[in-house]
Amino acid sequence: MYSPRNLLMPDLPTQHNFIQQFGFAMLVTDDLQVSHIPLFLLAEEGELGTLYGHVAKANPQWHVLEKSKVKVVFSGPHSYISPSWYATRPAVPTWNYAALHVTGRATLLDAEQNMQALHTLVNQYEPRLLFDKATMPDTFQQKLSSAIVGFKISIQHIVGKQKLGQQRPAVDQQGTVKGLEQSPHPDAKSLLAYMQKTGLGLGID
Repeated sequence: MYSPRNLLMPDLPTQHNFIQQFGFAMLVTDDLQVSHIPLFLLAEEGELGTLYGHVAKANPQWHVLEKSKVKVVFSGPHSYISPSWYATRPAVPTWNYAALHVTGRATLLDAEQNMQALHTLVNQYEPRLLFDKATMPDTFQQKLSSAIVGFKISIQHIVGKQKLGQQRPAVDQQGTVKGLEQSPHPDAKSLLAYMQKTGLGLGID
């Protein structure tokens, strides 16, 4: 992913937080098969870490996963940016966004590892379900787990990009904030919330 230095995610903790916040990703294999799946990250401090996920056994992509190099794309918030929001002229329309690419090597999980990974994924999004045997009885979990293939990805490289208009003059950044606030599109609200969380592109010293 092309990213000028001034738009790069600054450090590994920021990259890891992004993965945890925007865990629904695109898994791309060498043969250009693509799956849209949730992934979760396990990492010790200072380590790139390991991603875990699964695909349906009916999905042919799993056949090329074992010991293969893969790319994973995590997409964050994004929105159209109008040049009319800027004080600086001339100007053109653009699209601001945050995204992160992971390169790594995939390995298939055995049945026990797969079930453990499933429980970790559920625990990340809705922990109470692990104790709700009426909704998710053990026998039902076992039955469904046989219809999926789990895998892990040992991360070899991460690059994250935050194109949030932070490279523009402060007055243009402030105009962008106002434009996003007034936009009727949900994408604009999500992008603005992300900018406020990161403190980037707001035109504030």
